Parts: sequence; structure tokens; C-alpha cells
Amino acid sequence: MYSFLEKEFKVLDKGLIRVVDVMGDDDAIVDSARISYGKGTKTKNQNRGLIRYLMKHRHTSPFEMCEIKLHLKMPIFVARQWIRHRTASLNEYSARYSILEDDFYIPTLEDISKQSSINNQGRGDAIEEGQAKKIQADFEEASKKAYQTYQDMLDQGVARELARSILPTNIYTSLYWKIDLHNFLHFIALRADHHAQLEIRKYAEVMLDIVKEWVPLVYEAFMDYRVNSTPVSGIEKDLLQRKSDDLSSLGKTEKLEFEKNWPLTTSNKE
Repeated sequence: MYSFLEKEFKVLDKGLIRVVDVMGDDDAIVDSARISYGKGTKTKNQNRGLIRYLMKHRHTSPFEMCEIKLHLKMPIFVARQWIRHRTASLNEYSARYSILEDDFYIPTLEDISKQSSINNQGRGDAIEEGQAKKIQADFEEASKKAYQTYQDMLDQGVARELARSILPTNIYTSLYWKIDLHNFLHFIALRADHHAQLEIRKYAEVMLDIVKEWVPLVYEAFMDYRVNSTPVSGIEKDLLQRKSDDLSSLGKTEKLEFEKNWPLTTSNKE
């Protein structure tokens, strides 16, 4: 029995991840792969090698033999990012049928930052503590006022499906989400990345810990070939082979990423 089953993992201030059910494991993946060529490998070491081969060469269908179902609670603005991944089955709490609870996401002082000057969709430098406290208080006041207006509308008999529209996207929603392991890993690769928004990244990091216990051989291969690897274009491969510091053939963003991933110094030139 997995230790994560039915356990509630707290995320953000009021969010959670609860694993409702899983199907399959490392063995299910290698069994699926073996069906293509008979008996094939059998030892655990051979299983590890096969899984690593499948991961490295992007043979994805064996990973689709495993599935996971989660109960999730998250702010609506996180859910709007979440459902862009259209490879899962989901059912969300309906504010047309039910009344939403007074649960709003309020960021911590450490998570209140300025707009990045180099990333149009990300955070930048920290905001001074006094100003951050004022912004945090604004979050709380706006959320409280919106919920009171929502309640007043319901008390006046306004339809729930209309009254809900007054609520901001930092209110929490809940959903059930079922997905196969291949697409689960793809979700994590995108949303646990440092480029992803902090709030959804915190969910993805918990999900990665779940993968580590659920399918440890897959986790190892995933960390090696997806999370901790760096893709190299044909131009970049040529630059690395020649140990060249002439990056004029790269675009601005490509150049910044190349210099970060492959710092060139005179000491590593032949």
C-alpha cells in the first residue's frame, strides 16, 4: 500500500492534493513494452534499463498504462492554467448547483513580488516588506468584500450561476482529475519548471514527490532525461563541438539560455 493514498498534501494556504486512486506501477510499464517483442527482459536491473530507454527515446505508450486520480483544491486562477492540459478527465465543483465556501488564496509576504523586467509573464524583484503587507491586506479586504456581496446577492434570491460571477479568481475551487502517467509527467515537467507560476509550481512539486514513491524507476529516468537534462539544438551542438564563443547565430533568449547552461571560458578551450 502506498503511503500517499488518501493522504491530504497541503498546498498554498488552503489548497490540497489527495490521491484518490492509482493504477499500475513500474512493472506494468515494462510488461506493456515487452508485449511488442515477447518475453524480453525480466530482472529488476533490466527493467530499469528498459524504462530508461523508453524515457530517453520518448516511447510514450507504455507509460500510458498507468493512471492516477487526484482530488484537488486550488484557486480558480490556478485551475484556469490547469485545464489547459487537455489530456485528463476532470469534474469540477459547480457553483451553479452549490454555494462556494469563503476560502480565498492570500499570498504570503515572501510571494508578493514586482513584475519581472525580463519575463512578461513572471515575477521579478521582491517588494519592500511594508508595501507587501499593505498589498496582502488589500487581497484580504477585496476578497472579504466580494464574498459579502456574493452572499447578499444569494440572500436576495439571485441565481447562483449569476451571483458567482462577482467573485475574484483567488477563490478556491475543487475538482477530481484523472490522467495517465505519460501526460502526468508532461504536466509536471512544464509546471514544476522554474518558469511556471509559483502557485501552480507548488502543486507540481508535490506531484513529483508522489511519482517518486509510486513509480521509482520512472521517477529516476524522468529526473535524468527530462528534469535535469538540457535539450541542444543543431546550432548549439555545433558551438559546443567547436567550443566556440561566437554566439551571433543564436537569438537573444537562446543566447541567454546557452550562456547559462554552457558557460564558455578560455579554460575549457583546447
